[in-house]
Amino acid sequence: MKKNKQQRRMNWTRVWVAGLLAPVTFVFLTLLVVVYAEELEFPQVIEERTQQLFDVPVPEANIPLYKEAADAYGIPWTLLAAHHRVETRFSKMDPLISPVGAEGHMQFMPCTFVGWSHPTCGGLGEGAIEDGEKTDPAVIHQYGGYGVDGDGDGIADPFNLTDAMYSAANYLAANGAAEGDLERAVFNYNHSDEYVRKVLSFYEKYEQQLTGN
Repeated sequence: MKKNKQQRRMNWTRVWVAGLLAPVTFVFLTLLVVVYAEELEFPQVIEERTQQLFDVPVPEANIPLYKEAADAYGIPWTLLAAHHRVETRFSKMDPLISPVGAEGHMQFMPCTFVGWSHPTCGGLGEGAIEDGEKTDPAVIHQYGGYGVDGDGDGIADPFNLTDAMYSAANYLAANGAAEGDLERAVFNYNHSDEYVRKVLSFYEKYEQQLTGN
């Protein structure tokens, strides 16, 4: 008889504990399914939430330069700002040289900046261009590059913020942005669908937040 009572108590205890744990288990499993679904099917959701937590605001001091360079080539200034954000986090990357050799505030490959017809250009575009040639507007014109002397000091320097913005605006405009084909322009800047998505995501965000469009 005592054993039966003890068994019944144990059974009721198990039922009681199971009743308490059931809601917790349900919530945990639901969260697990949601997180797994996001990881499996919607990784951009997690990335966008992370960006919202750790994002870098557009530097107000840069906005006049974005507008000036963008207006000179007929493209949206918010697109230029979006590129700056993605390329170097508004020039917070240190150093401003990528592992593959892209240089400056807007990460131009030297051959794109100076021109792919330069005799040393090939491959990924790092080339073997001398420093004096690399920033010479006459040389850049000769080889069909996109580098621009934006501040009028006679030098087109990808490490000069003004020159870099004018050069990026020049490149984007020539590759479709001036005609409104932003996606093509961004893809030509960096042949990656993920890169296009990131830049256009920031562009749309800046359009809403900073222009009200």
